[in-house]
Amino acid sequence: MTPTKARALDAAIELLGTEGLRSLTHARVDERADLPKGSTSNYFRTRQALVSGVVARIVELEEAEIGATFAPPGSAAELVDGVCALFDHLTRRNRTQTTARLVLFMEASHDAELREVLSRARTGMARSVVATMATLGARDPEVAAAAVVACFEGLLLHRVARHDDTDPRPVLDQVVRGVLT
Repeated sequence: MTPTKARALDAAIELLGTEGLRSLTHARVDERADLPKGSTSNYFRTRQALVSGVVARIVELEEAEIGATFAPPGSAAELVDGVCALFDHLTRRNRTQTTARLVLFMEASHDAELREVLSRARTGMARSVVATMATLGARDPEVAAAAVVACFEGLLLHRVARHDDTDPRPVLDQVVRGVLT
């Protein structure tokens, strides 16, 4: 990815995460990224292309952190530690990026094309969670992964949307241990 394209996508993420979906225009991205007018539309001809680019950029930025979290841990406790660290990373240091992702999730509720793009991105991440659950001995790794991910996403939504600073560890610990017994 060229540095200019990355600047445009990072600016788009910042706009989505701080001002919401209505702020996402090619002109606003150019302005936020301090790019010449028309730069963003050179890379992303349509709004849909821009949104798809944003999804891909968020996946790229989060991939290493998520991969490290779900690299086969030695125990349920190690997994909970990793998931809590990821939660903290996504809701504190990367709060704007996480907010942008949640904005896109909500938009996907009535945009089939975006729903498909997000589903493809989620599939790869879900595979690593299923593999981790299998490694830790879950009887049904797919159901276990679905439970952990649903819990994580719910807590994430509450942290971002409601500014709920409740410690997620007790809930995540309960869910992880529950799916592994």
